[in-house]
Amino acid sequence: MQQIAKGIWKIVLGEPETFTPEHFRQFPVRTEAIEQIPVSRECRVSEEKIHWRKTKRGITVTLPMETQEDIYGFGLQLQGFNQAGRRRYIKVNSDPVANTGEGHAPVPFYISSAGYGLFVNTFRYTTFLMGTNSERGQSAGMTAENEAHKEFSEAAIYALKRAKEERKVIIDIPAAGGIELYLFAGDFMEIVQRYNLFSGGGCVPPMWGLGMWYRIYGGGDEKALKELAEQFRKEEIPMDVLGLEPGWHSHSYSCTYKWSNLFPHPQEMIDDMTAQGYKLNLWEHVYVYPKAPFYEKLVPYSGDYEVWNGLVPDFATKEACQLFEDYHRDTFVKQGIAGFKLDECDNSDYNPSNWAFPDSTEFPSGMDGEQMHMTIGTLYQNLIYRIYQQENRRTYSQVRSSGALAASLPFVLYSDLYDHKQFIRGVVNAGFSGLLWCPEVRDCANGDDLLRRLQTVVFSGHALINSWRIPSPPWKQTDIEKNLAGEPMDTAEYYTAECRKLFELRMRLLPYLYSAFVEYSHSGKPPIRALVLDYPEDREARMVDDEYLFGESMLVCPLTYEDGTSRSVYLPEGSWYDFFTGERTEGGRRVEVHAEYDKIPVFVKEGAIIPLAKPVTHVEKDTVFDITVKTFGEADGSFVLYEDDFETFAYEEGQNRIVIEKHPGEDVTIHSENGTMTKYRLVR
Repeated sequence: MQQIAKGIWKIVLGEPETFTPEHFRQFPVRTEAIEQIPVSRECRVSEEKIHWRKTKRGITVTLPMETQEDIYGFGLQLQGFNQAGRRRYIKVNSDPVANTGEGHAPVPFYISSAGYGLFVNTFRYTTFLMGTNSERGQSAGMTAENEAHKEFSEAAIYALKRAKEERKVIIDIPAAGGIELYLFAGDFMEIVQRYNLFSGGGCVPPMWGLGMWYRIYGGGDEKALKELAEQFRKEEIPMDVLGLEPGWHSHSYSCTYKWSNLFPHPQEMIDDMTAQGYKLNLWEHVYVYPKAPFYEKLVPYSGDYEVWNGLVPDFATKEACQLFEDYHRDTFVKQGIAGFKLDECDNSDYNPSNWAFPDSTEFPSGMDGEQMHMTIGTLYQNLIYRIYQQENRRTYSQVRSSGALAASLPFVLYSDLYDHKQFIRGVVNAGFSGLLWCPEVRDCANGDDLLRRLQTVVFSGHALINSWRIPSPPWKQTDIEKNLAGEPMDTAEYYTAECRKLFELRMRLLPYLYSAFVEYSHSGKPPIRALVLDYPEDREARMVDDEYLFGESMLVCPLTYEDGTSRSVYLPEGSWYDFFTGERTEGGRRVEVHAEYDKIPVFVKEGAIIPLAKPVTHVEKDTVFDITVKTFGEADGSFVLYEDDFETFAYEEGQNRIVIEKHPGEDVTIHSENGTMTKYRLVR
């Protein structure tokens, strides 16, 4: 075991493959920040307890697992939470059919209540068996017979049960002749912080990226975009970003990356949107159509199979990356495009319109199709990020697939799936693995379902309404056929007003959320995360997958439309205050809460300080936020507002810290470290 930083060790077994997440690392390890994190729990996994062997399949690694051990992580998991007793198959797949471990962003990293986290540095489709099996001989002394079954059902027979005997973590890595492992020590939060800082630290989006987003109808044209933009401003609907869907390409599947005849004056349109305070985001995917301007040059730097009659670029080569970077920089970024939606880089095993190139695909770099599937989404993000970094402009964009060591990349995951409860679980789980997840609004059963989904979106890392199937906003008409026919709902005025309130709430939270992202960069602490990270010894919190912490102090408890108007909420120990009413509730227990469809239960910790901004319709370069400080309870409290220009990389050279403090019986005090405030104006 080689110690590479405080609480982090590297273990090399056999002869590892060349192409790994570490090989393509974009950001350096934040060693100094890692040194600031304590190791409050001793790692119970030592070098002598890790065993490995070569097999006909590849490599098998085993570690001990305690009977009461809890396991979390493995990337974006929409269908499972506590992974103890589960078999996790780490493979990128856009349409996982069950709780297998597959998904948009599977990451071979997990954290354990035994005081360690483990990162397996591989792009192989790795299987993790988390205490599902014991070794031969373990059961030899068992003698029980004729025990009555209490229930005869599949659910009872196959229910997840904790083992009474010691089990193993078994890691099956195919094809490889060796592997690198990284061990991270500490409690749950310390492990996640170390992993994120090992990845390079969390991303810091531009302030406008944390505002409201809207993706327009896929069949819309330049005229429709302008009309929608004018409608939002006229109705005072807060909106920062407008996204164009596949119709902007002259050919979309695969892509030409050229403006279609629906958008005949792209530069004029971009300038017009910019003048109204909008940022534009363009949909695309990675498969390159023969009419793309750089197609011929890309041929030698692509795989030996096509997808949708398009090349699959080898982003493990500098040449393929350079072709994409040069074209995107000159054609879009320099013209004012603020970001991209990177679609269909996530593999597809079950979709009839298959965009999965074979795992046997050979690429010029020497990578095979299995490895490329597991990293093409991250490599795609890397090259887009480099363009904006070189232009000294921050972006906040979207991606359909990501993976290991991606915490520093300002891209948010999304999905074609649409189960609201799974989307909430995605918000909870993403923070274990250095990922961001968007529970975007797509289809809605009705207006109340729209409100429930928007409530989750407003309290997430990325507030997006994806209206690619409908020309009018969903608050005008949720029924797709009626929306396409231009028929508004009778209740459109009511839902427009309610949605506006939610969007304004999001805009009030921008300074608070921005500070959470800065802390993510500095300390590796996820801005949105599961309760168990902050309450590692709370046995109840270890099973909560439908609530999450939003920033340091707010506990969000979304409801789905199917939940109706009440749900059970778990409040960890301490005093909690209703964010909206200030009503106090003692924690350490479950409580039943009532919330009409226009309300979402949000609780705030004792002593918390929440800076709330006066809502703006969008964030401009010269926006100054009017801040009102809201306090909760009588205990000591503090909050740090971070101030920079909110859009360039100058923040990396330092930021102004505005410290807000409160002590019992005293007024709130505010201290700016550099003596001035340029982006915030405090209203008492």
